[in-house]
Amino acid sequence: MQVTVMIPTQRRLGGLAVAVRSVLAQQAVDFAALEIIVVDNDQAPSAQATIEALAEGAACPLHYVHEPRAGVANARNAGMARATGDFIAFLDDDEEAPEGWLAALLTAQVRYSADVVFGPVRARAPDSVAAHRDYLERFFSRLGPVEAGVIDHYYGCGDSLLRRSALPDPVSPFAAERNQIGGEDDMLFGQMQAAGAVFAWEPAAWVWEDPVPDRLTLDYTIARAFAYGQGPSAHCAAASPPDRVGVARWMAIGLAQAAVFGAVAGLKWLTRARDRADWLDKAARGLGKTLWWGPFKIQFYGRTA
Repeated sequence: MQVTVMIPTQRRLGGLAVAVRSVLAQQAVDFAALEIIVVDNDQAPSAQATIEALAEGAACPLHYVHEPRAGVANARNAGMARATGDFIAFLDDDEEAPEGWLAALLTAQVRYSADVVFGPVRARAPDSVAAHRDYLERFFSRLGPVEAGVIDHYYGCGDSLLRRSALPDPVSPFAAERNQIGGEDDMLFGQMQAAGAVFAWEPAAWVWEDPVPDRLTLDYTIARAFAYGQGPSAHCAAASPPDRVGVARWMAIGLAQAAVFGAVAGLKWLTRARDRADWLDKAARGLGKTLWWGPFKIQFYGRTA
């Protein structure tokens, strides 16, 4: 059984080095059956020297792939084309895996005969971040069930293990049309779920996430919450044929959420309540369900310069 750990990256050399070193420090895994693939999604091969230096004396092959075409779907597909693993584990370039991470994912895959295994993400903000610290760390974290087991839903690609044979396309499974707006992993997992894929959750397969400093602001997270909120409506609109009833339902739900949560957020802000950012986040997600089309879409991905 061959395993590939894939790390897409874009101009985060410090975080990338931490991520790669954490994979090389894994315990209870067979390094003879392991490879690491780093996909550089910068127009210039800015991560190449870093990876070449880390590859010297590494316990397993460490491959560098340069994908200059902007977009995380392009980056992941380029990595998939290079990967030889029967299983693909994804780690982001701002994440650090404890030494038992990969073994926990692989053990859970066998235990539950899972097509995809997800693990928790624990965000940690630097000490310099004081305002809304609890909210910001929760925003960038991924929580889940306390117990391991089969689940009926899916999460994002970061900190996951995929069985390659279960993918609808084992070489280019991520939708290129999502390069600009993200959600290519949600689209893939939605397709897999419809085809009967088994998803599992393993709390022991957790990783740290160190968000870049310029994202640890309400300006970023509230805009991102708005974009997350657009997902259900946009998904219904993108169905074939379009689910217009679903679009209308989500827009109505979003309008109600924006009104109620927005009012609560306003009151919380006036009283300087500690949880005021949480309510603003909820209101933004509701508004996103209502304002989901063309001019309201926010581009977080697909830029390499």
